[in-house]
Amino acid sequence: MRDLFDKIYKDKGPLGKWAQQAEGYFVFPKLEGPISNRMKFRGKEVITWSINDYLGLANHPEVRKVDAEAAAEYGSAYPMGARMMSGHTDLHEQLQDELASFVNKEASYLLNFGYQGMVSTIDALVSKQDVIVYDVDAHACIIDGVRLHLGQRFTYMHNDMESIEKNLQRATKICEQTGGGILLISEGVFGMRGEQGRLKEIVELKKKYNFRLFVDDAHGFGTLGATGAGAGEEQGVQDDIDVYFATFAKSLASTGAFIAGDKEIMDYLKYNLRSQMFAKSLQMQLVVGALKRLDMLRTMPQLKEKLWENVNALQTGLKDNGFDIGTTQSCVTPVYLKGSIPEAMALVRDLRENHGIFCSIVVYPVIPKGLILLRMIPTATHTLEDIELTLTAFSAIRERLENGTYKRLSAAVTASLGE
Repeated sequence: MRDLFDKIYKDKGPLGKWAQQAEGYFVFPKLEGPISNRMKFRGKEVITWSINDYLGLANHPEVRKVDAEAAAEYGSAYPMGARMMSGHTDLHEQLQDELASFVNKEASYLLNFGYQGMVSTIDALVSKQDVIVYDVDAHACIIDGVRLHLGQRFTYMHNDMESIEKNLQRATKICEQTGGGILLISEGVFGMRGEQGRLKEIVELKKKYNFRLFVDDAHGFGTLGATGAGAGEEQGVQDDIDVYFATFAKSLASTGAFIAGDKEIMDYLKYNLRSQMFAKSLQMQLVVGALKRLDMLRTMPQLKEKLWENVNALQTGLKDNGFDIGTTQSCVTPVYLKGSIPEAMALVRDLRENHGIFCSIVVYPVIPKGLILLRMIPTATHTLEDIELTLTAFSAIRERLENGTYKRLSAAVTASLGE
């Protein structure tokens, strides 16, 4: 019998093997200063494109004031206990009612964390007789929720309607035998590619197949749709989403999340979501802060307008300069380049040290080998000057990537790993 830790000593994993070269700089970096378009990285000012503060609320003076007042009034402990036992308040109910109204649903229920809540919601919605059908590019929280499922689950090719239908046909045959039902899961906006889920076409399939639709709209909530109610509103199918999920960690610049749908479904979930039944209630200062942020989302459309002014300027500028930004249909702005992981490290170091640009780097195994994805998140706090400086920097780093400069710079890293 082997030591349980043998695998840890021998294989650090596809990302962990780069820890010595990457940690503290490329992964687990430390951005400092007030959350905004420009922050400090290792003592230098950088234009930040990796903060999910879409509407610029994280450091907004009105938000900071309410957060501080709520912390002073309630502290960071209140209420103590789980919602079902001793952690339920009028303000929790008020926030749920306002969120439900905002996304045009009968009811909603608060979640302490988006990741935790997504895993638990999937677990509560299905039994072993049921079948889950979900996008192969689904977020890790969806994948982990699906892993808990004791029944059948199928992935469909990303946003591929033919693949979706084939898997619905497979699921239907199984459910006819087991007596179960089908849960189809899509994202409103896929956080790496920036593409919207094909919700309108998926909803059309309800005419042929009996399934329920669960949508993770973390990146769509607050950024898409006429009122900011998300990808379902943008595509005109919000009413047809059976369970809607969004997090406070993006547009609301906070901690927490919620699910929304028919009241009977929400009532069932609040009595069966293990991650909420057996966890401390969302603390009051976060609830009060979320109420303020939601009110600003409703009453200050200029925040979303400024966000999209910056999104359009950045994405148009990148395309005009010949960059591949894929097929994004959202604020998420991917820039695809060709190169190895060591080249990506050299490229990003150049961006940060010599151009003052900080954006997230995504490499294999998240995307295929040989590709580098620079993922950019425009916000309402960015300026047109930030965008112009970034476009200039990107043109410079592309030239160095193509002429082999980064390959030469990365040779020592490659040799040390035996790549």
